[in-house]
Amino acid sequence: MCHASPVSAVIVHADERLVAVNKPAGVSLATRRAEPHAAVARLLDAVPDDERLVHGLAPEDLLLVHRLDVGTSGLVLLARDADAHRALVRAFGERLVAKLYLALVWGRPRPGAGRWEWPLGPDRRDRRRMRIEPTGRRAMTDYQLIAHVPHVSLLRLEPATGRTHQLRVHLAYAGHPIVGDDLYGGPRHRGVRDEKLRSALAPAHPFLHAWRLHLPATASTPELVLTAPPPADFTAALAALALPLPPFEERPTRRGDRS
Repeated sequence: MCHASPVSAVIVHADERLVAVNKPAGVSLATRRAEPHAAVARLLDAVPDDERLVHGLAPEDLLLVHRLDVGTSGLVLLARDADAHRALVRAFGERLVAKLYLALVWGRPRPGAGRWEWPLGPDRRDRRRMRIEPTGRRAMTDYQLIAHVPHVSLLRLEPATGRTHQLRVHLAYAGHPIVGDDLYGGPRHRGVRDEKLRSALAPAHPFLHAWRLHLPATASTPELVLTAPPPADFTAALAALALPLPPFEERPTRRGDRS
């Protein structure tokens, strides 16, 4: 179970129309109609006071463009006005935004690259969960193995759709649940005997990180490629495993650029 993280959120980008925040795991972006600014307020609460002041950030002046699960870290976009919000939401809806995630998972997917196309629907036995459902909504995830060591693999994930818990469910169904994902992952440690590795591979949240966004130019916002480094416990686990991060200069491919 994820609790509010003491780790600070970091402003990755800010201009007159758009703000991008590197969200720590533990910050919930769930939104209720009765409290339309609550999710933005929780996110800004994690931003240091001086950063909020420098960029002029207030919950009532910002609109949440998309969401991440409470336990997922990484890039979250906020629009400063309704036009920018509308244009960015439309770009996400039309799959013009390339979303790249990093995940540390159990085992080694074979083949090392491919696409999972498994439809998703609610798990009627557990309201917290989603499940593979033949009559559910179409869901597609491209994956690529970055590196593998005994027990775990570092994957690059590019969801072609944006269903609830899509990456977590697809990985679990493929037999490679995300390290630290207690909802979908099953038993912890999975045969790891080294005490230091056991500790590194027992995080308080899933090792799933929204790493990059490639945004198309809209009438309100320019084309942008944004990158947010993974949180300290994620990078510490990678260091303990001697697993490398991919190069930051690599640019993702937007959906609209594909044949």
